[in-house]
Amino acid sequence: MVLVLFNITASDGVKAMYDAFEEGTTVSSSDALFGNLHIYVGISVLALAILRLFLRLRRGAPAAPAGPILQQKAGHYVHIAIYVLLFTLPLSGIAAWFGGIGKAGDAHEVMQNLLLILVGLHVAAALFHQFWLKDNLITRMTSRK
Repeated sequence: MVLVLFNITASDGVKAMYDAFEEGTTVSSSDALFGNLHIYVGISVLALAILRLFLRLRRGAPAAPAGPILQQKAGHYVHIAIYVLLFTLPLSGIAAWFGGIGKAGDAHEVMQNLLLILVGLHVAAALFHQFWLKDNLITRMTSRK
């Protein structure tokens, strides 16, 4: 998640690089640095998402905590949406940057905001479980038996 958060903060560099390319001008060295880092980190996020999905399919995931069915379904669908975004965000960025597909860039920005919202919900739910329901969810998430 640190890489995703870094990329959100480094997105201005890519925008500046794209604008400079469109206008035929040059970009500052800091924008070029952060723009290039954004691209490389985005590709790394995609590679790590592939690895994470492979490990999850191979090793499984902890069972959902007991609770109301609606709560369990919400958690399940939020996890699916986060995984989908961890794949589609880098792919849309690749399509926009390397393929020159403007609509992919627009979708990339919308998905970035959606991912932030979902991650915020995920963190809030984990804290709710840990400190309100006191069901040791965070311990279960971080330990592997």
